[in-house]
Amino acid sequence: MNQQLVRSTSMEGAIVLGLGSILGTGAFVSVGIGADIAGGAVLWAILIAAVTALCNGLSSAQLASAHSVSGGTYEYGYRFLTPAYGVTAGSLFVVAKSASAATAALAVGWYMTNAMAIPDYLAQWIAAAVLVLFTLLVLGGVKRTNWVNAAIVTVSIVALLAFIINGHQQTAVVVERASVEWWHVLQAAALLFVAYTGYGRIATMGEEVQNPRRVIPLAVVLTLAVVTLLYLGVGNALLRFPSITNFQAEHFSLASLLPSGPIQWLVTLGAVVAMGGVILNLILGVSRVVLAMGRRADLPMRFANLNDQQTSAPPATWLTCIVMLVLVAIGDIKTAWSFSAFTVLVYYGITNLAALKVAKSDRFVPKWVSILGLVSCLGLAVFVPWQVLLSGLIFIVAVLLIHQLRR
Repeated sequence: MNQQLVRSTSMEGAIVLGLGSILGTGAFVSVGIGADIAGGAVLWAILIAAVTALCNGLSSAQLASAHSVSGGTYEYGYRFLTPAYGVTAGSLFVVAKSASAATAALAVGWYMTNAMAIPDYLAQWIAAAVLVLFTLLVLGGVKRTNWVNAAIVTVSIVALLAFIINGHQQTAVVVERASVEWWHVLQAAALLFVAYTGYGRIATMGEEVQNPRRVIPLAVVLTLAVVTLLYLGVGNALLRFPSITNFQAEHFSLASLLPSGPIQWLVTLGAVVAMGGVILNLILGVSRVVLAMGRRADLPMRFANLNDQQTSAPPATWLTCIVMLVLVAIGDIKTAWSFSAFTVLVYYGITNLAALKVAKSDRFVPKWVSILGLVSCLGLAVFVPWQVLLSGLIFIVAVLLIHQLRR
């Protein structure tokens, strides 16, 4: 007889867990990157990204309810579509989340070099050290408990509110590109969409929450609403800083806009804590998908091996770390984040497509939500920088060719 988890997680607990999975690089870095692309129109980009994320979050909740299994869209692709979709989704997940982790690690490096006034080139070394450290912690069995998650969320929100309040004490400045066109807004929205990913953690809680068909969709909506308000506050505040007009998107940190003092240190602490939590979650999540792909032989089966105590998967975890380190070696936050944006948008496009295949008897999210999510994801994906778009398409074609040759 299969054992079931006790349904002990409340609506509030699900929201805190969702906030802990989302808040991080998006709040402390990508809103600034979006402002660099879209200027004052970044607020519209945030709203477009929020609507796309909401559709995807509800589709994810629908799939998790209909087919509750570890592995996310990798498994949903196999179950509701075809193996080719599953393999593509799994490969995209590994690369997308690895790029997100690399971005977070690089951002930690930049925040720390700014705070400690040490040479910029050390940012990459700090990022690499952070990834190796968290990999060792994961192999040692460390996970984010509920109270640690709540502490991270509290520190993150306090730091963001401090930045927002400080920003609104500044004299507003006009931040515009030479000309902001509609495609600049959509490009910024594509990059900002990644700032919302993490809602999938709520969607997988069907066995843990009370009344999941009501609680999970509502928790997704409320969590994304809170995150959107924070992002809008950060976006509106950073546009008021005079120094925003000449910042470098590749090295951007909210703390660099602030004068030296307690607020700058608080924002730096909040950023490092939040992004450290994100990195830990991503190493755990990516390594579990690598493990699942090893079990299906979509990757070499050695990646399905566990340690003697069966508490961790060293081969899968080290492969995850290596992929992240390669992306850190690029050393460019904007490029890594853009690649994450393209791959995660296509990944969630597959998620929405799979959600459309859920049987009517199991459906509690309207089909139009998944259709809007699918169109939004694929529509935004083409607005990433062309070099990233080309690289991403080549990667997808290579994955499909290898899958076909191995059949």
